[in-house]
Amino acid sequence: MTDLLHEFIFRSADRFPDQQALIHQKNRISYADLAKDINSVGAAMLALGLGRAERVAVYLEKRLETVIALFGATAAGGVFVPVNPLLKPEQVAYILRDCNVRILVTSADRLKLLSTVLSQCHDLHAVMVVNPAAAPTTISGLNIVPWENALVEGGHIKAHHSNSIDGDMAAILYTSGSTGKPKGVVLSHRNMVAGAKSVAQYLKNTPDDRILSVLPLSFDYGLSQLTTAFHVGATGVLMNYLLPRDIIDTVEEEKITGLAAVPPLWIELTRLNWPGNISLRYITNSGGAMPRATLDSLRSALPGTAIYLMYGLTEAFRSTFLPPEEVQTRPDSIGKAIPNAEVMVVRDDGSLCTAGEPGELVHRGALVSMGYWNDPEKTAERFKPVPSQQSGLTIPELAVWSGDTVRMDEEGFLYFIGRRDEMIKTSGYRVSPTEVEEVIYGTELVGEAAAVGVPHPVLGQAIVLITTPRAGTKLDQDALLAACKLQLPAFMLPSRIECREGSLPRNPNGKIDRRLLAQELQDAMEPEV
Repeated sequence: MTDLLHEFIFRSADRFPDQQALIHQKNRISYADLAKDINSVGAAMLALGLGRAERVAVYLEKRLETVIALFGATAAGGVFVPVNPLLKPEQVAYILRDCNVRILVTSADRLKLLSTVLSQCHDLHAVMVVNPAAAPTTISGLNIVPWENALVEGGHIKAHHSNSIDGDMAAILYTSGSTGKPKGVVLSHRNMVAGAKSVAQYLKNTPDDRILSVLPLSFDYGLSQLTTAFHVGATGVLMNYLLPRDIIDTVEEEKITGLAAVPPLWIELTRLNWPGNISLRYITNSGGAMPRATLDSLRSALPGTAIYLMYGLTEAFRSTFLPPEEVQTRPDSIGKAIPNAEVMVVRDDGSLCTAGEPGELVHRGALVSMGYWNDPEKTAERFKPVPSQQSGLTIPELAVWSGDTVRMDEEGFLYFIGRRDEMIKTSGYRVSPTEVEEVIYGTELVGEAAAVGVPHPVLGQAIVLITTPRAGTKLDQDALLAACKLQLPAFMLPSRIECREGSLPRNPNGKIDRRLLAQELQDAMEPEV
């Protein structure tokens, strides 16, 4: 029986020691060697003073060391924090400070970029450096440890069995929040083990699967490709692609059987020619609705491949899936609840909606996370007692209230309608308007600013920035965009900047009315009748 996340790997190492666990470019590692390295790195983290439930941040692109560091942290009784490799130094520093990271695992090049902000991270004690030749040899107050040294030294330490239980924290995944700063979603071992088992069950994963990982491991959907593979003893193939064509080439070369992507990537992939006799057994979509034309193109290009349409949120990992046999008859549906989860459609008063009635999607079960790190107020807003809880229970069970509006048909299939908050869903990422606006205001080039999302055929939503000029000045859009590029990853950059005179509209609370601005932009995009 597997209760802790890293035990997936150790169990698969016992069952399939010579099976390839991970592939990255020309590097291949068996389950036996992966388990050995995870044990060594976990032991090295303990030697560096990592305490139970203390945080280890990993700021790397996808590679073998990234995975070893993540699971080594949990093997040591710690908590891993995968940091999106696209984030800029100030954003990384915020995460390191917010969850009091003790050990950082990164590369020499990335450490150089972070060297000016790490002094702000007062709980950081040590940095494990991959490819350390070009790394700073000293940073005030930090213990700099070359990765290879950690592997060797850790391998000399007796294997440690942490006192963790499945209710302990395993990971903190950061997702943009409506207040501007990223929110850390806390996941327990139980959450992640249950999620992997559930997904592997309906995807019918086996040790023969070869699963391509193209999504960031800081994204719960991306991390899922590893946890499901490790649960069944399958092979995970790590990829940092440059062009969509590279993905198809890798599917051919590595005989990939499972591929997960978000709608913007699927749109790009459908514009390419897929080879005949493709090895793909299944593909999955989450992170937004797949356009009907894209779905039809994929079904035509991949006639022998099962297509799973899914819906999830970081706070509960995965909520629903549509079985492949239903895709033709109800392609707009997000399906029904995944195994070992219950999904309800609820009115504002907490009562259950009738068939066809829009309401908020509420998820209960073992996948409901532990809330937001160090944020009881927002946790209380999103995590509330289960609607219509059984009478007689004195301790309420908490469910996660998604903030998304859905409806359920007479047969129990769910359909996504829209988000209740103002988050922008672009390229599979949830982007906070306030986080973009804070950077804009920091440039001191604008008077007022509002970032809103508008429908986009490829991105899902595009970010449009609406500004007013500073008094007595004219907005320099090129300078503003150049300043944004220094502080924001590409997926958070505005696709268009619109400058208006006067003040931006306010809502009754005196705040800039983003919803009204978004509606104005959308109305302007619609063709005149």
